[in-house]
Amino acid sequence: MKNSVLIIAEAGVNHNGSLNTAKKLIDAAKDAGADYVKFQTFKAANLVTKAAKKAEYQIANTSDSGEDNQFQMLKALELSLEDHHELIKYCKEKEIKFLSTAFDLESIDLLSDLNIDLFKIPSGEITNLPYLKKIGKSGKKVILSTGMCTLEDIESAIAVLVAQGINKSELVVLHCNTEYPTPYEDVNLRAMKSIESQLGVFIGYSDHTSGIEVPIAAVALGAIVIEKHFTLDRNMPGPDHKASLEPGELKQMVSAIRNVEVCLGSGIKQPSPSELKNMAIARKSIHLARGMKKGELILEEDLVMKRPGDGISPMKMEKVVGRKLLIDLPAEHKLEMNNISE
Repeated sequence: MKNSVLIIAEAGVNHNGSLNTAKKLIDAAKDAGADYVKFQTFKAANLVTKAAKKAEYQIANTSDSGEDNQFQMLKALELSLEDHHELIKYCKEKEIKFLSTAFDLESIDLLSDLNIDLFKIPSGEITNLPYLKKIGKSGKKVILSTGMCTLEDIESAIAVLVAQGINKSELVVLHCNTEYPTPYEDVNLRAMKSIESQLGVFIGYSDHTSGIEVPIAAVALGAIVIEKHFTLDRNMPGPDHKASLEPGELKQMVSAIRNVEVCLGSGIKQPSPSELKNMAIARKSIHLARGMKKGELILEEDLVMKRPGDGISPMKMEKVVGRKLLIDLPAEHKLEMNNISE
């Protein structure tokens, strides 16, 4: 997970309960160049009570659905075991990795039995002790989202995971804001660096803003995992479509991230191979300001700094001033060390 930025295209529940739509989302994630396409695994009966109210954004985005509560909304968005097998098979055919977030204990077992290669813990489960213990015992790599969290919340969750057997070096903590869409003024991207420095973990970012700028900025700040919701069409009915990228936007985000991660480089400040050829063109050398005769003493006012820069560097001017010319030379002559006395 450390070699390049891992990009998770979060399909979530934007399939609207349709396997055909889910496959189209896989196609879009593959076309965009994402590493993983991620869904959500849950049983509504295990996740919410029938009295649980919808969040404000869910109410706004599902006002025409006729669903009165979270249970009704989520029940229509469940993926069966057979659906999981079908989507995993389709992902293999399309050569993109399948991932899903478990939201209850039964779903953790389901995904374990399907041999997924890592677990993604959503923000809402970070204070769910039985859930954390079960994930911890899996021994798999873990990506942990931290929306609505303090540093203390994150530290407590990590302690549970590590105590149960998770290797901290195989844990990535995602800074996150759990509002859909997240207002830009609430992103607080510097908090991602605080997580890294104060908790000693690898960092990433799970984005719920409406654009692509913040994930790109997160990569520039050191994120090694980026997660972003996407949909086939923001106008589709459902709780998460409005805060999701459309396929073209997802592709643009992935492309920008790949460019940024290449730009980050080694961190060593030195001339790059591509610019070495421009050094002589852009820099200056010591030239004569006037024509001079053999034996004349060179004074500072006899010198001028001009391009090209493939002669004596102006930084060595003090080694030139006070010496004598060994030959007659015209104005604007580019001095060489063998033109002057020792």
